[in-house]
Amino acid sequence: MLLNNVLPKAVLFDVDGTLAETEQDGHLVAFNRVFRLLDIPWTWTDDDYQWLLKTTGGLERMRVYAEHCGQLQFLEGEGAERLQDAHRLKNKVYAELVEQGAVKPRPGVVAFIQTLLQQGVTWAVVTTTSRGNFEALYAACLRPSGIPPPKLAICGEDVERKKPDPEAYLQALHRLGLHPSDCLAVEDAPNGLKAARAAGIACLVVRSVYFQAGPWDGAYEVRDSFLT
Repeated sequence: MLLNNVLPKAVLFDVDGTLAETEQDGHLVAFNRVFRLLDIPWTWTDDDYQWLLKTTGGLERMRVYAEHCGQLQFLEGEGAERLQDAHRLKNKVYAELVEQGAVKPRPGVVAFIQTLLQQGVTWAVVTTTSRGNFEALYAACLRPSGIPPPKLAICGEDVERKKPDPEAYLQALHRLGLHPSDCLAVEDAPNGLKAARAAGIACLVVRSVYFQAGPWDGAYEVRDSFLT
């Protein structure tokens, strides 16, 4: 993947929706399973979840949904603790789904990363998902294909402000010792694109199932898959 006719020194990948269709096949399934287990009176549809994905972070999405429904009891005290418990359990259920094979790498992404590595390009991860979620996905979907661990993984726990804030990308640049012009970001969603561009990094968008329409202002390139 050339960047202004030169290979980038590092390609920084988002995780959810980018490396795999984790949102539809994993996270949404896990959320609804946990809602049933904990008697939380919600069932999220695809349309619900597509709207909620405008907010980064699973716990943040539950809080937004509670406010949207007028169920303010979930925003403080015991109700807020209940959502925190639900989020922790959701991550465990998600990891189990991934281990069971419910989530697969997006077509072509393994070959894409392998080609980068063969060309001497560093691969790294910049995501707002939890480290546990990323590690579960890596172990089940990438490591068996011979993909080595990324040189760096910036995850949700590592930042105070999630995408579209550029904090995660700025931290990655600092830790890798690279200039924004040395790197290419790979994202599937507008918030990720905004974060990369705010950090001065060119961004390849590979649209995912929940993010077909954009907006994609400022993207270096927009694709439908890693196979094109």
